[in-house]
Amino acid sequence: MRVIARRRSKGDRRRGEGRARRLSVCLGALGASAALLLLAAGSAGSTDRARSVLAAGRGMAIEQLAPADTGPAAGTGQPFGGVAAVGALFTESNGKLGAHFCTASVVDSAAGDLAVTAAHCVYGNSGPMVFVPDYANGKTPYGIWPVAKVYTDSAWDASQDPDHDVAFLRLSDSSGGTPIENLTGAETLATDSPAGQAVEVIGYPDRAAEPVWCSGPVKGFSATQFEFDCGGYPNGTSGGPFLTGVDAATGQGAVIGVIGGYQQGGDTSQVSYAASFGSAVATLYATAQAGG
Repeated sequence: MRVIARRRSKGDRRRGEGRARRLSVCLGALGASAALLLLAAGSAGSTDRARSVLAAGRGMAIEQLAPADTGPAAGTGQPFGGVAAVGALFTESNGKLGAHFCTASVVDSAAGDLAVTAAHCVYGNSGPMVFVPDYANGKTPYGIWPVAKVYTDSAWDASQDPDHDVAFLRLSDSSGGTPIENLTGAETLATDSPAGQAVEVIGYPDRAAEPVWCSGPVKGFSATQFEFDCGGYPNGTSGGPFLTGVDAATGQGAVIGVIGGYQQGGDTSQVSYAASFGSAVATLYATAQAGG
């Protein structure tokens, strides 16, 4: 895995048949890495301890976490309160939020103003869009950030190539001139990451008040696509990050892909796909950083 940048200090998938082709956990700061290690250990005692850590981190009863922590085949994404660097994309009209339709995450950049999502979420969408980090239950703890510019790869623009279903968003600074990363922290962008490692995936289902979270191994669906098997990722979770190495203290990790790619992220809520980040994404990221 090659790390592109590191933070110094953390559609509507298938947006409806008509719009999809056109526009086409948290662990808080508590014990994420420890929980994954305990789960990997495989003993009944370790699994129980891991579930206790996760439940404590999200203020949930242990039994609420049982479906998500019994393994990816039986897993279901669990609603939780959210994390600072991951949020929902909304339409906006006359200064008012519309419906949220996809997921995005702040990614570390020199100017501190970039987020990453799926290209099919935003390509061809000419209306106003905003990003709301850590959105949950109608609350916007880190404010509302207009999308100033969208960056997509020419291979996506030409033919909606699923291997290039990635977009970077440049977000306008706050009224005080503060970039979003200074407030929320950011995920690290990583390329050339192998399949088989543990990931944590966050997404905002349409019409849901909170995001969902699930962890498990990422599979290699093809040479260029990842597969993640966990239920509860319907429309709206497109653009949700596949995170590795989540830091227990900060809640931040490395994003190696976003829900999208094959079938624009998957035709069912049980299986999600992501184009694995490679050299083309690194080039697109550099373009977005340069502001071109």
